[in-house]
Amino acid sequence: MLFKNRYYFYGIKEKKHMTRRHLISSMAGAAAASAMPFGSSSLQQTDYALKLKGNIHHSVSQWCYGEIPLPEFAAACREIGIESIELLGEKDWPAVKNAGLKCAVGYATDWGIPKGFNRIEHHEKLIADFEAMIPKAASAGIPNLICFSGNREGQNDNEGLINCAKGLRQLMPLAEKHGVTIIMELLNSFGHADYQCDKTPWGAALCEMVGSERFKLLYDIYHMQIMEGNIIENITKYINYIGHIHTGGVPGRHELDETQELYYPAIMKALVKAGYKGYVGHEFVPAQKDKLASLRKCVLICDV
Repeated sequence: MLFKNRYYFYGIKEKKHMTRRHLISSMAGAAAASAMPFGSSSLQQTDYALKLKGNIHHSVSQWCYGEIPLPEFAAACREIGIESIELLGEKDWPAVKNAGLKCAVGYATDWGIPKGFNRIEHHEKLIADFEAMIPKAASAGIPNLICFSGNREGQNDNEGLINCAKGLRQLMPLAEKHGVTIIMELLNSFGHADYQCDKTPWGAALCEMVGSERFKLLYDIYHMQIMEGNIIENITKYINYIGHIHTGGVPGRHELDETQELYYPAIMKALVKAGYKGYVGHEFVPAQKDKLASLRKCVLICDV
């Protein structure tokens, strides 16, 4: 059984803002035409969808909008110009496909973040789960399946690196056969206490050890700003190891606007300059009441 939202999946309590009941389903009207931050003049739009530049392939994490029924959310995302709704289990893939969207990242296992590939005793279940799901993902057009290192629990980073590589290498022939990429998420080890894959160099070393184009990193900008900063330089340096991007404002994991310390247009331009062709998955939790208008605004901020 897959988890209802990402907070539950991560094993932490839901935040207060996730319980709000007031959701705005319509994207029309004045809210959709609100002014852009960072000096942008207006929201360019048609009656049905925003006219995006096409340099960034926008995706969005469903768990951030879990109170909105998925079919309704998918229709709104399509109107905004978002191409994908991600972090979905197999049962939800058809709803997204029926809306004319992709699912950029799927789940392969019901195990969460703490129990990952860094423990040999976890390999039997994880490998079985991924081997069962890789062909299904390929058939459904899901390009990526997410995985995690797991928590350290006293284990040193070298041992964790070796164990992860041992497990992941066993999946690569099947992943290569079906054209599905396994992506390991980089997370901060403060909010996700003790998580092992918490630095980009560690993740890049793991990619080298696995030695397959079908294993990449999920570079989460929010988490890596907390852990190491220097976002643009690190994205540029490690771009060959990055298979997916997540966004989020720091502090607070909220909107990507002037309320936080990162300037997302520059980050998106760096991604384009580096030749990144994958999806940018928006994984911020809206602080505004009108969550869909907030999502629309942040998509435009990142549309470079």
